[in-house]
Amino acid sequence: MDSDEWRHRAIHPEDRERVERLLAEHLAGSTAHFESEHRIRGADGRWVWVRSRGKVVERDAEGRPVRMAGTARDVTEVRRSERDRRIAAEVIRCMSEGVAVLDPSFRFLSVNPAFTRITGYAPEELLGEDAGILDGPMYPAEERRRLREQLSAEGHWHGEIWQRRRDGTEILCEIEAHEVLDADGKRAFFVAVLSDVTDRRRTEQELRYLANYDTLTGLPNRTLLGERLAHAILRARRRGTRVAVLFLDLDRFKHINDSLGHAVGDRLLRAAGERLRRLVRESDTVARLGGDEFTVLLEDVQDLAQVEQTAERLLEAFREPLVLDGGQEVIISPSIGIALYPDHGDVPSDLLKFADNAMYQAKERGRNTFQFYVEAMGLEARRRALMGAALRRALERNEFSLAFQPKLDLRRQRICGLEALLRWRSADFGSVPPASFVPLAEESGLIVPIGEWVLREAASQLRRFDAIVRDRLSMAVNVSVMQLFRGDLDRRLSRLLAETRTPPERIELELTESMVMANPEQSIRTLRALKSIGVRLAIDDFGTGYSSLAYLKRLPLDTLKIDRTFVSDLIADPEDEAITATIIAMAHALELEVVAEGVESAEQLDYLRSQGCDIAQGFHIGEPMPAEACAEWLRERSGVGARP
Repeated sequence: MDSDEWRHRAIHPEDRERVERLLAEHLAGSTAHFESEHRIRGADGRWVWVRSRGKVVERDAEGRPVRMAGTARDVTEVRRSERDRRIAAEVIRCMSEGVAVLDPSFRFLSVNPAFTRITGYAPEELLGEDAGILDGPMYPAEERRRLREQLSAEGHWHGEIWQRRRDGTEILCEIEAHEVLDADGKRAFFVAVLSDVTDRRRTEQELRYLANYDTLTGLPNRTLLGERLAHAILRARRRGTRVAVLFLDLDRFKHINDSLGHAVGDRLLRAAGERLRRLVRESDTVARLGGDEFTVLLEDVQDLAQVEQTAERLLEAFREPLVLDGGQEVIISPSIGIALYPDHGDVPSDLLKFADNAMYQAKERGRNTFQFYVEAMGLEARRRALMGAALRRALERNEFSLAFQPKLDLRRQRICGLEALLRWRSADFGSVPPASFVPLAEESGLIVPIGEWVLREAASQLRRFDAIVRDRLSMAVNVSVMQLFRGDLDRRLSRLLAETRTPPERIELELTESMVMANPEQSIRTLRALKSIGVRLAIDDFGTGYSSLAYLKRLPLDTLKIDRTFVSDLIADPEDEAITATIIAMAHALELEVVAEGVESAEQLDYLRSQGCDIAQGFHIGEPMPAEACAEWLRERSGVGARP
């Protein structure tokens, strides 16, 4: 077989043309020697790579090649190794993680582009430098020493360390380093793979924060409180101590939130949380459960006196105004319910539930106080929940009604008006007193539709009473804080009066002193809008709250109602006599009409008349009556004064 035939059969078809060309060039004398890497078929039929080298060693007289000598070497493995190295180099170049090769003394031998991108150092700035060039103040030298000792001893290390970029920025890096051995089994260098995990860790921390902390106040939330309470119970069980859960709810927060706005409400909650945090020990926990509900977790409780002292300290602290951003001051009080481990429960959910029940009892005792849980409170809490559900259905079931209590004009000795009082007879609970269901209606927001029903029913009934008495009676209706500060009471009331054809001047809206003074400036604006309709305005329960005379003068009021607590002891208590006389004189000085409520005897009536009181109201004059009974009562007394 000649050489041409052999090459045709042995050389890979894809390489044959190139080999023939290179050989022809050498035989023609164009190249000094022949050299080629190509594939040939081996004895086993598989293709192998060879590196062929040759040279013409003899030519004839005319210069034609006569003899050629050369070698062929199998380079299949060499090419495979080179290919693997190229692939590895390209992979390292394209990696998003930084890769650095360090000598056994921890000096840089090479880095990939990602390492430059992450650290900001160009390769020429790192080569030959100690790896400590990346260490910043957040990575102490002692930690670096321990890392290198472990890597040298064990041959690998994995963890997170803070490093400093070329621009001085601190970044958190996840690093995995391994030693590489030479053919003799000795350490040749280290390879370190580096990832910047700063943003990932920050995101994880933010997610953990959101899962465990309240974003408004920065306090632990219900989830984290549950964990801490569970751990506190375990510690208390081992030590034989107690754990106390104090459940705090800010009194009338909804009123402030509705009247001053949600932005002010949020600032108030932040200020309240900060004040609570300052009042407890480092070992205790203050958490916000949501809304205006806070919880204080006390550990290592030895006796009840310790818990009582803490509760008293919290109440005392809130007697000082909360100073909000911008210098605004707001006074608000908490009601506190207390449950103890192991006295009342031994699982977190029970303790929180029992403390919540006790808090509602504190509110029913008059707010701004604390109450320990007793077993009967659980039944009361369930009853409240059921009553709240029944209250939601009361309007559609027509379970509400009005009772009317007469008012006597003391100068003319004639009935001059009525006060409409809301009553609820539930199909589930029977007759429910207002003191029980009105707070529930305010908490749930139902007081707004209920209040509108009261206004409409009272105005309609007033028209029916007109057919009975000669004098035109006025109708007094109590208004809740939610109705007052919704912002549209004037428009809704105008529409209602027009629909019922009721003259505005015959409707008198009664507002409590504390309601108006909670936000005097907004009260002034709201009451002026109501006054522009033509209705009369009265301050109810005057004397039980704190009023500024400067604001009182600015309010567009018509009437002051003296609270029944002063009238009840009017004859027996000289102080109440003096207070009542002073209120009457002050009201007249402000050109306001004075109504005394709770009149139950002729002696009280005579004293009020002697002091110039304008109107009296109470059982001595007439008790609250359903509409039909009141109509009959008015028929009997039409044109006649109060009963003797």
